[in-house]
Amino acid sequence: MEAFKRLTRAVGDMVRFRDHAKPRLTALEIFKYVGPGLLVTVGFIDPGNWASNVAAGSDFGYKLLWMVSLSTVMLIVLQHNAAHLGIATGLCLSEAAMKHLPRPVAATALGTAVAAAVSTALAELLGGAIALRMLFGLPLPAGTCLTLVVVLWMLFSKSYRRLEKYIIGFVSLIGLSFVFELSLVHVDWGQAMAGWVTPRLPEGSLPVVMSVLGAVVMPHNLFLHSEVIQSRQWNLDKPEMIERQLKYEYLDTLFSMLIGFCINSAMILLAAAAFFSQHISVAELDQAKALLSPLVGPAAGLVFAVSLLFAGVASSVTAGMAGGSIFAGIFGEPYDIRDSHSRLGVVITLVGAAVAILFVGDPLQGLIWSQIALSIQLPITILLQIGLTSRRAVMGPYANRPFTTAVLLVVAAVVIALNIMLLIDTLGG
Repeated sequence: MEAFKRLTRAVGDMVRFRDHAKPRLTALEIFKYVGPGLLVTVGFIDPGNWASNVAAGSDFGYKLLWMVSLSTVMLIVLQHNAAHLGIATGLCLSEAAMKHLPRPVAATALGTAVAAAVSTALAELLGGAIALRMLFGLPLPAGTCLTLVVVLWMLFSKSYRRLEKYIIGFVSLIGLSFVFELSLVHVDWGQAMAGWVTPRLPEGSLPVVMSVLGAVVMPHNLFLHSEVIQSRQWNLDKPEMIERQLKYEYLDTLFSMLIGFCINSAMILLAAAAFFSQHISVAELDQAKALLSPLVGPAAGLVFAVSLLFAGVASSVTAGMAGGSIFAGIFGEPYDIRDSHSRLGVVITLVGAAVAILFVGDPLQGLIWSQIALSIQLPITILLQIGLTSRRAVMGPYANRPFTTAVLLVVAAVVIALNIMLLIDTLGG
């Protein structure tokens, strides 16, 4: 209800507010602000989430849809706060840490964040490679290298605005693909509605729940959102413009996370309708594609693989951008692909991930160690963010209010606890 009230007030402010500052915010101008949130959404629908969602739907039907609802709420809270930092200070999370924290502390935290970005990119590139194996039979090493080349070409040859349009296109195609997939199966919408709002833990479901909820907030996305939100700033010396930016960012985040909610839900719905109804357990993405074709039709398997390729490429692009932003921030610089530090950060992130894939014989083991690295680093980034956004010395009048800080700490505690549980479960075998 509170979120709905804030949304209503934000829309009302858009309609009433008029001045001569650029841009003039009519209803049509709203769409000019859509974009940064969708780059973050790509991390919410990356190949790792695909595997967890397919497992959730095939093993437990519609019963775990509630975890998509909860994860979306947590994501909105933390990502909105990260974007808030970027708008209010003009700094990304990495730059703010270097500016306001003791240099050894900031450099250590950001060094672990770069390592987390590499771990994230490992899963994203591997997702693209798995999709290429599904489509063309390419070995994983060849698919990894091909995905890497395409992603580096996109990052080094395209401006941010053009990359944003590509990502929006990829997300749109993924969404349309799942609309098509769902049209081929029979979904029990009554059970689905109950699943979205009724928390349940069927026997044996805890590892799946932890993997989805614990991995939905990723360190690199918090850094990325604080950086890319600054692509929408005009005349931020005016307090009224900052207020307007904060309202529009909130709308962009809500809209983008809703898209992520729909796509993640669609994955579970598809798996529940196609596999759970046939009492088939699916643990791997290759298996899902192979089974969709005979159960639903050849087009379903093909569309599934193509969508996974889009997700792998798009999420690899954003992982590279995040790595570049974190690395450039260590030197007190914003992300700019023309700058040497940003370029080096992108190369370290993506090439480092590709090398790790090539030298890890078992891709599953690579994903496991990637998840371990993220689980260890995530608490550092979340607490770093909350510490910065709660300080008036950093945020000025836009620092978190006590209630906001309390909500953030509760969400952080849930996310961190889930990641610790996931870490223990992973290390336990």
